[in-house]
Amino acid sequence: MPHANSAGVKIYFEDSGAPPATPSIPILFLHEYMGDHRSWQDQVRHFARGWRCIVVANRGYPPSDAPAEAEKYGQKFSSLDALAVLDHLGIDRAHVVGLSMGAFTALQLCMEHPRRLVSAVAASGGSGSHPHGRAKFLADSKANAERMAASGKVPAETMGVAPTRVQLQNKDARGWRQFVDHLAEHPAHAAANTLRAVQMGRPSLYEQEAGLKAVSVPVLLLAGDEDEPCLDVNLWLKRIMPTAQLAMLPGSGHVINIEEPALFNALAERFIVSVERGSWRPRDPRAVAGVGVFTAEAGPGR
Repeated sequence: MPHANSAGVKIYFEDSGAPPATPSIPILFLHEYMGDHRSWQDQVRHFARGWRCIVVANRGYPPSDAPAEAEKYGQKFSSLDALAVLDHLGIDRAHVVGLSMGAFTALQLCMEHPRRLVSAVAASGGSGSHPHGRAKFLADSKANAERMAASGKVPAETMGVAPTRVQLQNKDARGWRQFVDHLAEHPAHAAANTLRAVQMGRPSLYEQEAGLKAVSVPVLLLAGDEDEPCLDVNLWLKRIMPTAQLAMLPGSGHVINIEEPALFNALAERFIVSVERGSWRPRDPRAVAGVGVFTAEAGPGR
């Protein structure tokens, strides 16, 4: 199995699609907490027709190593592991597509390693960041981590019917069952360690406002309109990030790449193509609220 070495931890990846010799820019896919590298199968089938696609399994998600030591987990490792895969493959720059936990990592890479990114799609990102719900998010994450560590089992069936997951069950019962079965395979100690060190240990995006405002990488924000924990965060990100575009998927929850693969793929491809052909541009300063407001005296745009 192909692995990249990241500070002594083996990170599994799958490399498919356009041959490395082709001029297309590779796409790196980063999965969410409840998913794994298999979550991107609909995207790889679509994008591998024209792009080289690299899918990563985070540390703690077999076939990647799942260390027993809690200190070997954390957001800093998520970013370093993604870069380790690119380095292993000799890829200098890539498009990054991340969902939820992967979207958070994509945004961190935009701030910390912008030279390595051509663009970033941050889908369903920001869960647990909003100040109004952060205390509950941290308390719930702690309780869930303790239960998994004590039971030695990931409660996949229960997690699969969370308020932002039932949309997948209602739309695609077969896809939901596959999603839950894959989740049940995750090692409980690694799921608990990831929850504690990544979800609980990472800062709120609201604490990173200065860095996010300064992002120069083209960003596409995607969110489902029934993903309540992510709605306000993504509107806020759109407002503060001049390089960000935002699309909402109607009637959708958190796992939008599986819920609505055709729409997700179309939006992501439209964005990536616009970046590659040079037609993407940051927000015009005149589009900022309060700038160029029409008045009867001044007339439109004055």
